[in-house]
Amino acid sequence: MKLIESETLLNLARAYAGECQAMVRYKFIEYGARMQEQKQLAQIIDQLVYNEFNHARMFYTKIQDASKDTIDNIEITAGFPFKEKWDLEDNLRLAAEDEKIEAEKIYPRFRDIAQKEGFKEIADLFDRVIQVEHKHHDILTKLYNQLHSNKLYTRQKNTIWKCYDCGYEDSIPQAWDNCPLCNAKQGSVVLHIENTI
Repeated sequence: MKLIESETLLNLARAYAGECQAMVRYKFIEYGARMQEQKQLAQIIDQLVYNEFNHARMFYTKIQDASKDTIDNIEITAGFPFKEKWDLEDNLRLAAEDEKIEAEKIYPRFRDIAQKEGFKEIADLFDRVIQVEHKHHDILTKLYNQLHSNKLYTRQKNTIWKCYDCGYEDSIPQAWDNCPLCNAKQGSVVLHIENTI
């Protein structure tokens, strides 16, 4: 089967569109974090934005490989979420839900179809993206839980908190409201998300 004639091509186009939309939705979340002076939270989200950009880039590349000629248009039908509003905390939770749906339902189906149609390389691509989407779900869930429980800057034991602006560090259970060195707001403190849920 040729890729240009396959359902896998349509799934690549759906995945490309989905990643582009996720990239913009996450850019909205990043914007919201910056407006609330949560610079480090915004930077974490910005990394996810860049990840989504690269997922879209890889799907787009595979679409381009389908034909030596220009592909003028691919008609696709797909649903895309529009749940997020302008609330940072809720948007983190909703984005985590979207990542879980991609990782557990959408991309596994696309992977299986690609495998069935004989496109192992594309099936492997979907499989690798699934791994990343699981990680995104974990990151967004941890950020949501910490923000929701007011523990974004608090830990049970001493933790090294570092000011992103000036580099000042201190090992304390709770990050400062303003950096003792440069007076940057708490939103400049480097966040620790990997060890907590």
